[in-house]
Amino acid sequence: MAIHVKEFHDTNKENIAEMIEWLSSFGKTTNEGVTRLLYSKAWCEAQSALKNKMKAIGLDAYFDCVGNLFGRLQGTDEDHAVILTGSHIDTVIDGGKYDGAYGIVASLLAVSRLYASFGKPQKTIEVVSFCEEEGSRFPLTFWGSRNITGMYDMGHIRGLVDANGISFIDAMKEAGFGTEKFIQPIRSDIARFIEVHIEQGMELERNQNAVGIVTHIVGQRRYNIRIKGESNHAGTTPMTLRKDAVVTASKLISFLTEKAESIDSQLVATVGKIEAQPNVPNVVAGEVEFSLDIRHHKQHVLDEYCMSVFSYFEEVAKANDLIIDWKQWMNVKPVAMDAVMQSKIKALAEQKQISFQDIVSGAGHDAQVFASTLPTNLIFVPSKGGISHNPQEFTSSEDLEVGVKLLTDVLYQLAYE
Repeated sequence: MAIHVKEFHDTNKENIAEMIEWLSSFGKTTNEGVTRLLYSKAWCEAQSALKNKMKAIGLDAYFDCVGNLFGRLQGTDEDHAVILTGSHIDTVIDGGKYDGAYGIVASLLAVSRLYASFGKPQKTIEVVSFCEEEGSRFPLTFWGSRNITGMYDMGHIRGLVDANGISFIDAMKEAGFGTEKFIQPIRSDIARFIEVHIEQGMELERNQNAVGIVTHIVGQRRYNIRIKGESNHAGTTPMTLRKDAVVTASKLISFLTEKAESIDSQLVATVGKIEAQPNVPNVVAGEVEFSLDIRHHKQHVLDEYCMSVFSYFEEVAKANDLIIDWKQWMNVKPVAMDAVMQSKIKALAEQKQISFQDIVSGAGHDAQVFASTLPTNLIFVPSKGGISHNPQEFTSSEDLEVGVKLLTDVLYQLAYE
């Protein structure tokens, strides 16, 4: 596929690494991590600083009423819908400086370079700093992108509080949002969404590729599993007569791990949290609860795995006279990225001699929300050692810049040609 790409001029005096460091100063922790939770002081300062940055490069900057920030470069053809690019401003507690922030900064640099080199585009481009994606402060994820797509509204946050008992609504109002001062978040004018992000995995680094072109984002199912047996004396209860919830939990966890490995190499199942009751050394545990996180990019694989696992759970419960039940609290379907644009991105990468590969995202992203309603693409750059959600999270300046340049070419093709 022949793709013609114009050369652009980098007139911005700041480079990508400097801008990442600048943004990480809002919410920086003592060990060089970043804590920037939704509607917190650090979050407010970061969004305000980004708004000023957007204005400085010539964008029309504005908030919606939930706190999503947009920088708009108006196109010459007002009939065309918006090309949206960006990522999320919030972090996990003591997280890394690149997750989310890189996508925002890369988009700002790309649009700044295009505007300086070619002036106004034909189609309007907007850079977005989503107010929230991580769910680190309140038990709700993708608050920003799901408001834009109409999947969430104020009813979804009613009754939600953070670890300090502060309600979601009060926190939002304290930050100055949730009022008629700003426009409503739902949008119907977005033509497509493009996001660049650090991989948060080690596949690109292992394969020595500069870019990952995401084909799918995995579906996620999360459960709480509860096993109810019988507490009893550790010294006087024979092994054959026990209803030991911990022993049963170990069997279930071993089974679900082995089953995941046997079904598909890209299927992952994780037990990350486990609690036993009464949780004392000399008592047979009568109850255990553990979490189960399941991810794959194909719906039928998730269905097959869940059917097998929960059928086995029922068999074990019946054979051992135990109660095993489960509650699902997340069900996010896998989504495919826009295949036509994937091919064009590959052609651009080939022309610029950027090494790339197809890749499946094992983590959720705002792109996952948009992909269910409009054409969406996601591009990865490598993560050192695959480390993320950690102050040690790192991507080299060279790898960051490759992502910026590729995004610039993609936006030129979408908005200028």
